[in-house]
Amino acid sequence: MSETVFGLHAVLALLSRQPERVIRLAILSERHDQKMQSLLDLAKQRNIKIELLSRAALDQLVHQANHQGVVAYCHPAKRYAEHDLPHLLENLTSPAFLLILDGIQDPHNLGACLRSADAAGVHAVIAPKDKSVGLTPAVCKVASGAAETVPFIQVTNLARTLRFLKEQNIWLFGAAGEAEQNIYQADLNVSLAIIMGAEGDGMRRLTREHCDLLLHIPMQGSVSSLNVSVATGVFLFEAVRQRQII
Repeated sequence: MSETVFGLHAVLALLSRQPERVIRLAILSERHDQKMQSLLDLAKQRNIKIELLSRAALDQLVHQANHQGVVAYCHPAKRYAEHDLPHLLENLTSPAFLLILDGIQDPHNLGACLRSADAAGVHAVIAPKDKSVGLTPAVCKVASGAAETVPFIQVTNLARTLRFLKEQNIWLFGAAGEAEQNIYQADLNVSLAIIMGAEGDGMRRLTREHCDLLLHIPMQGSVSSLNVSVATGVFLFEAVRQRQII
């Protein structure tokens, strides 16, 4: 069984990091720019079969999604499950740094969150299986390779997972616009999980009740809130900043 990854950056990341997964590439026959040539050179170095297709054929392969002229047929990526989390935590060599997404349903938001998680050095991204988007081809395209590098763990019972994390002495910091304390007042240089809620609705009640502390991003302008992927980046990189202070 194979799956498809499409989009220039996502396929380039796949060829660079996990070339053994790539079975063959379908390339837009009329695209001849330097970026595509770099991708083709890398594919040839890896002895990967290349077929040239028309735009209409590529469009059909990805159901009219924006493929940017390249589709990779590949072996499925490793999928992480709930039972992998204890082993992952046991093997960390630095304080735990997790991102929990409570009900993100937009593929573009999940992809952007994965990119930020990869850039910030997050050890794993955790999300509930129900009412949440998974690792779809659209998510992988937006993630630009991060979906292949950051463990993404979908759990059947998020509340149970939160209780397990607290038992491992991991602090749970939830994002909430009405929180009294802002992220710059909190000590994030600890083993922690940052919890972001769904688009519009925020965290579910039970998730909120498991948080050790609720935090908000101080807003200076007329806008009252940020897109969840943007807010995720703000939270993650404040934690990165604090962890780098000697």
